[in-house]
Amino acid sequence: MIEIGINPVVFTIGSVSVRWYGIMIALAIAVLVIWMVRETRRTTKLSYEPVLTGALIALPSGIIVSKLLHVFDNWGYYSAYPSQIFSPAGLTIYGAIIGGIIGIWIYSKVSKFPYSHVFDLIVPGVILAQAIGRVGCTLNGCCYGVPTSLPWSVVYTHPDSIAFTASIGLPPGWGLHPTQVYEIIFNLIVFGVLLKLRGLKPDGSLALIYLISYSAWRLGIGFLREGTPFIANLQQAQVLGIIVLAITIPLLIRDRRNWAKVAVKK
Repeated sequence: MIEIGINPVVFTIGSVSVRWYGIMIALAIAVLVIWMVRETRRTTKLSYEPVLTGALIALPSGIIVSKLLHVFDNWGYYSAYPSQIFSPAGLTIYGAIIGGIIGIWIYSKVSKFPYSHVFDLIVPGVILAQAIGRVGCTLNGCCYGVPTSLPWSVVYTHPDSIAFTASIGLPPGWGLHPTQVYEIIFNLIVFGVLLKLRGLKPDGSLALIYLISYSAWRLGIGFLREGTPFIANLQQAQVLGIIVLAITIPLLIRDRRNWAKVAVKK
């Protein structure tokens, strides 16, 4: 069993607390922006302006959808405290991904932005940014797992940690599944795979592989992670994962078949 006693609050200025979670999210966004700039330089199909415009659209759309999904998943709390709907706390990674995709897709329809090509360029950076964000979750104590007696289980001993309440009262030798660490490892593995597959044709294939991989992961890890039942004892992220898988797997099969037909004709 591993004890985590880190204070999730780095420092406080007046009434404002700066948490490790916020720092890691900011770092994740910075890494993603740097990745986008780097990949734009690497390709000859794009200029900086449409890429940066797409990013500026994806950020707010990602935040909005992320917050909406969180509010919908926790409606019991937000219906009692409606003012908290507009607070910066309570965002979901899945919602940010879906919101960003929607924002860039709408922009692509208006500006003739090469959506599939750009998405393929940035998804390795997205999964890397997610890994960094989960470091913040680990230090913050959020997104923790169900109780387990495995030797690598964790308990949070700092009273300001979100997982502190869940950690106390556990049987001796028991802790929580470190689902945040599981996801960090998974994200880094997928990052390496996506790097190896860069240039996969047709455009959009790499993005579909990313969405399929992450959706399958969220469906599976949900059985080890604490959460609110949404439909049929599945959490919201698991239900979304099933929906995304139902859409993306047929699309990937279709694209691969079409590409194979073109290759045979050539």
